[in-house]
Amino acid sequence: MRWSEGAAQWRDRCLRERCDRGLRRGLMNRLSTSNHRRSTSHRHDSHSHHRRSPRSDHPISRFDDPLTQLPAYQILRRSLFVLFVLLLAAPARAQFQPQPISDPATGESYHIEGAAGFWFPTSDISITSQSLGIIGSAINFKRDLGLTDTHFAELHLEVRPTRRHKFRFQYIPIKYDQSHILTREIIFNGQLYRVGVAVTSTLDWKAYRFGYEYDFVSRDRVFAGFILDLKYTDLNATLVSPIASEFTTAQAPIPAIGGIIRYYPLPNVSVTGEVTGFRLPESLIKDTTGHYFDVDIYGTLNFTNYVGVQFGYRKFDVGYLIRNDSGALTMRNFFFGIVARY
Repeated sequence: MRWSEGAAQWRDRCLRERCDRGLRRGLMNRLSTSNHRRSTSHRHDSHSHHRRSPRSDHPISRFDDPLTQLPAYQILRRSLFVLFVLLLAAPARAQFQPQPISDPATGESYHIEGAAGFWFPTSDISITSQSLGIIGSAINFKRDLGLTDTHFAELHLEVRPTRRHKFRFQYIPIKYDQSHILTREIIFNGQLYRVGVAVTSTLDWKAYRFGYEYDFVSRDRVFAGFILDLKYTDLNATLVSPIASEFTTAQAPIPAIGGIIRYYPLPNVSVTGEVTGFRLPESLIKDTTGHYFDVDIYGTLNFTNYVGVQFGYRKFDVGYLIRNDSGALTMRNFFFGIVARY
């Protein structure tokens, strides 16, 4: 009996365990099948969603825009920030724009310029000198004293610390020596020189010029400026004959003002025009007046930035009256020279 009861219990336990294993296996199969169906359905829906036209879905409402969902003060703050960034970017862009590259003409890149040459003027010179209350004659050096035209050396120097500012110096030593037999009586410095007397005469005129130039227009191929000049005239005239020897002198600083313009029709060829002058009114200084006009027109051929040649035309017109002494000097003609720069 006991054995039968124990066998029955063992059989019942085995049946329960077998049923439990079957139930668990079936449950696992059902879960696996359900997950597979769900995955397949999800892929199908995703594929169908990608193939579906966006317009087939619900239309996007303006209320779906993230900006419209922000508070008004945040939208205003962001707008002000963007505007501030744009305002900062505008001047920065203008500041870093590439600048045009300067390309000066040949011969315009220097700090010191020196020129030397020769001037071949035709002259018209006359002077009057009084002494001891005796009025002097108006003596023409060509007609009365036999002056003949000749050439003179000249020197120019220019210092240019900056492109627009220039300091200038010019020196032309003018000297005439001649001998002539008088064809009329003349009175010079209170002394009478009679007809037929042999007279040796000398005219020594040192013309100095100190100037400042400012170019208010300064381009690669053209510039224009004004000039302030101080022209210093040192004149000495001497007449020597077998019976008398007399001389007269005149020194006077004469201010002048004028202008200059230069143009380069070719990169290494320039044309320059320059005019300066001044007239001293008679009422400014008692018994004293004067004028000084200087005209220069010339061309320059620059072989390099450092060397060139010049050819041009110059005219001097100087006149003075100091008490009872007077002089009138007009000289004009062509000149040429060489130019060196550093």
